[in-house]
Amino acid sequence: MPKRPESVETLVLALEILRRIPRGRRITAKELHEQLQDAGIDRDLRTIQRQLEMLSEHFEIERDERSKPFGYRWLDRAKGMTLPHLTPQESLLLGLAEDHLRALLPAKLMRSMEGFFEQARRNLANDGSAALEREWKGKVRVVATGQPRIPAQVAPAVFDTVSEALYLNRWLSLDYRNASGKESTVEVMPLGLAQQGPILYLVCRYRGYDNERTLAMHRIQAARMTTESFKRPGGFDLRKFDEDGRFGVQTGKRIRLTFDIAADEALSLIEAPLSADQDVVLLPKGRYRISATVVETLMLERWLRGYGDAITNVQRAQIDSEESRKNCAHE
Repeated sequence: MPKRPESVETLVLALEILRRIPRGRRITAKELHEQLQDAGIDRDLRTIQRQLEMLSEHFEIERDERSKPFGYRWLDRAKGMTLPHLTPQESLLLGLAEDHLRALLPAKLMRSMEGFFEQARRNLANDGSAALEREWKGKVRVVATGQPRIPAQVAPAVFDTVSEALYLNRWLSLDYRNASGKESTVEVMPLGLAQQGPILYLVCRYRGYDNERTLAMHRIQAARMTTESFKRPGGFDLRKFDEDGRFGVQTGKRIRLTFDIAADEALSLIEAPLSADQDVVLLPKGRYRISATVVETLMLERWLRGYGDAITNVQRAQIDSEESRKNCAHE
């Protein structure tokens, strides 16, 4: 029996297209085709073009035929398509996610969500009941803990390839230039992405090795995803990797750090401790002695030096052997 034109599959495709047609700007059939593919909806370009032709005849959608490829957008007066409808709270959440997670989500996933991000922006801008949510974005901000810097630029094609390989658990072939300017081609198992200040890092394992390395994403000159899959190492945990100080250019030593500090500077450390086992002792003349278990890193040394004469009597006691921990290299 021939498939009916109003099949469930056709209806679902039409709804997905309608949700991704923007206001205020035009989108082409090719762009919609890519968004749908990124969302896991596999239809050929000609099918998308036919759907757009049909939808523009039955909905308040403008078809710009002044030049090819044709562009489509909702008319300003149109109610548009908001299924499922986003509440003001959901619109706010999506807006914050778009601002802060763009570098931490797979590029294909971000592209497939563009229609929802745009709907969220539109809801916050135009929904009269979203006044408080609209104000909220101006009430919160992530503040830099050091001197603000412009983020290092990662080539879009590199980020797309690396994030997709990370998402799919595929081996990567990278052309990489390290901090010394040495160029090499390496095969790596991508394990995680981490944003540290202005730098985005790829945590990975080189083929043939079982220790982790961190590669600065902006130093990757080219990235190619292979067809070879891998099973993620059972013992690797990105959160523990961070908590162990691996992004701090570590020496591999966990130490008991003790130092004396002036009262004014001690307050912030009392309120936000260096570790869960931090001890604080009040000394004469309004000073404090602080002791905490930390990982010895270059970041820690820079942090201590930043206090200048306010910190004195610094002592370090190693509490586990360097050999018991795996080294991690920053390239």
